[in-house]
Amino acid sequence: MDEQQTPAERDSLKDQMGHLIEEARMVLPGIQALFGFQTVAVFNERFADLPFGVQACHMIALALVVVAIALVMMPAAYHRLATPDRVTLQTIKVCSRAICYALAPLAAGLSLDMFVVLHAVTSDDVLSIASAVASFALLIGLWFVYPLHRRRVHGYGATDAGA
Repeated sequence: MDEQQTPAERDSLKDQMGHLIEEARMVLPGIQALFGFQTVAVFNERFADLPFGVQACHMIALALVVVAIALVMMPAAYHRLATPDRVTLQTIKVCSRAICYALAPLAAGLSLDMFVVLHAVTSDDVLSIASAVASFALLIGLWFVYPLHRRRVHGYGATDAGA
């Protein structure tokens, strides 16, 4: 908890659940659009010309994005089915984790598709792999490493962050 924030200023469980659902609503359209573009790519004539390994990377990326979509949509379903008449701290934790966990397969899927796109454009394995690794490092760094570092710097514990 922030040193200047009193317990009364913390969001209620209902407010926290509202924020979680709103975060999911903001992220979901982008992930769904990505999924649509990924799906359409296999019908492109050039896709058939890619080596099987590159095509397989795209299919794995597609599967990873499906996992991310499932995890982002999970909070609304969990709340409606598991605790429809109340918001509990357990519900907040489960839903918060689902949204956070969605970022890992999303980062992996985006990075694999970065590999596929660069390979399709350049046919350079080294450049394609390097771009995928750099993309993954950037996304994991911004989505996990930096926030967790800031959490530690500010002294938030697992119970303060709802994790």
